[in-house]
Amino acid sequence: MDIKSLYMDELIQEMKKLNQPAFRAKQIFDWMHNKSSASYDEMTNLPKDLRQLLKENYPLTVLEKVDSLVSEKDGTVKYLFRLGDNAVIESVLMKYHHGNSVCISSQVGCRMGCTFCASTIGGKERDLLASEMLDQVYRIGRMAGERISNVVVMGTGEPLDNYDNLVRFIRILSDSNGLNISARNITVSTCGIPEKIRQFADEGLPVTLALSLHAPNDEIRKKLMPIARKYTIAEVMDAFIYYFEKTGRRPTFEYSLIRGINDEEEHAEELARLVRGYNCHVNLIPVNPIKERNYEKSDTYRVQKFKNILEKYRINVTIRREMGSDINAACGQLRKSYLDRCSK
Repeated sequence: MDIKSLYMDELIQEMKKLNQPAFRAKQIFDWMHNKSSASYDEMTNLPKDLRQLLKENYPLTVLEKVDSLVSEKDGTVKYLFRLGDNAVIESVLMKYHHGNSVCISSQVGCRMGCTFCASTIGGKERDLLASEMLDQVYRIGRMAGERISNVVVMGTGEPLDNYDNLVRFIRILSDSNGLNISARNITVSTCGIPEKIRQFADEGLPVTLALSLHAPNDEIRKKLMPIARKYTIAEVMDAFIYYFEKTGRRPTFEYSLIRGINDEEEHAEELARLVRGYNCHVNLIPVNPIKERNYEKSDTYRVQKFKNILEKYRINVTIRREMGSDINAACGQLRKSYLDRCSK
């Protein structure tokens, strides 16, 4: 029984099985999700015999820190965590003036195959449990000694490919009995799976949905993202319209700029024509080069030129601030280097 993945009402039912009153469930939930407890021994308002019973029957998911890198440029911290089955995942703490943001992984590896991303090298091993997603936030918050105000599910993995655990993660993270992080402060990034986007819209969770677009047309997108061979941009955009209509949340389009591939002026013009009818935000991301690919980052002039063209069409656009560039903070890089070292 993965106790940290249980909703409050499910936890109450488990306590009933143990002939425990319902308020014990609330105490345990508070220790796990509000106080970020790392063991049952910390739960001092529980009777000792109950703590022993929990130890024996309900293993507590707690991630082990394997490594961390701290950026000297901006204080970004990248963590490598070990899971119970010895798989490793990575997470990132980013410090902004408006608060602390944590970027978490949703899978061990990824099967989406995007050609510019280190996360997908080696494929997908498995989905993360809701508890394993939650504990990335909890461990980082506890190590930092500061409140986490924003969470982005943009690390390794395709969140909508781990749908049930993603929804459970969001509901528990935003529960008023836990960390109580508003769903409006949670962002989920997806490669674009139309049927899952529509299903997610019907959950009634007002999170921000970000589409990894990365191309202004299907031809270029197919070269960068294998999923584009299954779903056209038009199909994905229709799903995003549905999401906006159901939630009222303005969509974000992520666009990694790769020199000579998708960063020319004509690409900016085409992208502007594609998205200008939407109430949206475009986030330009100079791609992080990885040794396994020969892609080059767009230079500052080309990035700014691209931005200016979008603004000419009155599209809301920003250039993502590069966080942790001196510690290889791009998705999958720390995990990949660790696995390479272990294989030698």
